[in-house]
Amino acid sequence: MYWDDRIWVASSRTERLGILLRMANRHGLIAGATGTGKTITLKVMAESFSDAGVPVFLSDVKGDLSGMCCPGQDSADMQARMERFGLKESGFSFHAYPTQFWDILGKRGTALRTTVSEFGPLLFARLLGLNKIQGDLLDVVFRIADEEGLLLLDLKDLRAMLNYVEEHASDYRMRYGNIGKNSIGAIMRALVSLEGRGGDHFFGEPALELSDWMQQGENGRGMIHILDSTSLIGDPLIYSTFMLWLLTELFERLPEVGDREKPEMVFFFDEAHLLFEGAPKALLDKIEQVVKLIRSKGVGVYFITQNPGDIPGAVLAQLGNKVQHALRAYTPAEQKGIKAAAESFRVNPAFDTAEAMQNLRTAEAVVSFLQEDGAPEICRIADVLPPQSLMGAADAAVQQQMIVNSELNEKYGEPIDRESAYERLLRKYDADAKEAEKKKREDEEERQAEKQKKRDEMKKKRTAASIGNAAVGTIGRELGNNIGKSIGGSFGRRIGGNVGASIGRGLLKTLLNL
Repeated sequence: MYWDDRIWVASSRTERLGILLRMANRHGLIAGATGTGKTITLKVMAESFSDAGVPVFLSDVKGDLSGMCCPGQDSADMQARMERFGLKESGFSFHAYPTQFWDILGKRGTALRTTVSEFGPLLFARLLGLNKIQGDLLDVVFRIADEEGLLLLDLKDLRAMLNYVEEHASDYRMRYGNIGKNSIGAIMRALVSLEGRGGDHFFGEPALELSDWMQQGENGRGMIHILDSTSLIGDPLIYSTFMLWLLTELFERLPEVGDREKPEMVFFFDEAHLLFEGAPKALLDKIEQVVKLIRSKGVGVYFITQNPGDIPGAVLAQLGNKVQHALRAYTPAEQKGIKAAAESFRVNPAFDTAEAMQNLRTAEAVVSFLQEDGAPEICRIADVLPPQSLMGAADAAVQQQMIVNSELNEKYGEPIDRESAYERLLRKYDADAKEAEKKKREDEEERQAEKQKKRDEMKKKRTAASIGNAAVGTIGRELGNNIGKSIGGSFGRRIGGNVGASIGRGLLKTLLNL
């Protein structure tokens, strides 16, 4: 519940405990073993932020958060809890919350997309499981696309760009170094694998506009955006990389607002340990930077995980508002983890924190929130409040009807495939092919023209030779006759004809060689 400028989360025997709204962007942690009440705490906090007019984003990995779109149900147990917490006097009532459902696959929510360019090479390298060399090459491909004005919107754009860079590797070698075919091939195979796992649904347009998340519903309540992750969680790499993209997008797109009276938005990251497992140092550094600086954008980030030890120390140090449910310790390593978790709280001399963590009941927790001066309160043992919306999942038909009627579904429901790298490169290949065909045709025509010219010249020479031979015969005969007359008789004519022909052929040869 939202009460007295606080996100009222739990109550001890003597007091109400919650997060000061102006301290809510200092981030937080909800931790505890399976079945200890983390989901209830998440729902209570999300409802309270919504009541305060703050938009909320959360991922539904188990499928039981959709009930927030429906009012809660009364029961004898609920009446007893309301009485114990004094909720009736504080305005507690069962009601639904303004809810927007999202789904990367577009089945159990409005399709959630981004473009390849906006996702960026660093996150893509993690998503594809690339090594450093392949990741560096992918970064080069993104740079070339930017320099040449080729939009990378979906995966077919990225494939086309990889093929283009491979074919023109020699053109880029002087500037970017060697572009290996093996690395290009490895990236292409990783893209095929990603498509087979459903990753291609996420990339394309219309891409998400964050302004659509900064909305309020009826009665001024903040909109609760629920991402259906029941299928997404089956591929932890896709899930964690996607969630990191959302955090990064909030960090990079939102303006600096400093410390406000209330957050611009609150982001809940369930199964947070997946974000850090196997992440390279460069990515861990980026996560730490985002968590440290995103509070200045007015965004509060709340990690939900089983054990605080799942969160790197540098990130854990930024989480000032903590709700720790029961932890189990069956091994020395788990006992060590409980001790470390207890040491992250400000000591309460009234009880042993580590021991208390192992004996908490369901929906009971050790809590500590930031005070007005930013320092953490001493930890307390408290019972988490019940939610005002439906405890479990909503009816599938009710959820589907809300999805269909959503204004954002009209905007994002149908994909758009505008001209981008794939289409432009395809047109370039067609133009190059036509140009090559034209040049081939012109070269062939030039060869044929050259052959014809040579044939014409040979014909001309043969004609000239034929005419010359005829002329030689005539000249020779006349010359021979004249010589024969001088010599006398037919014998003289034969001799004169042979001599004349010989002289004529010599003359013709001389003329042809001029």
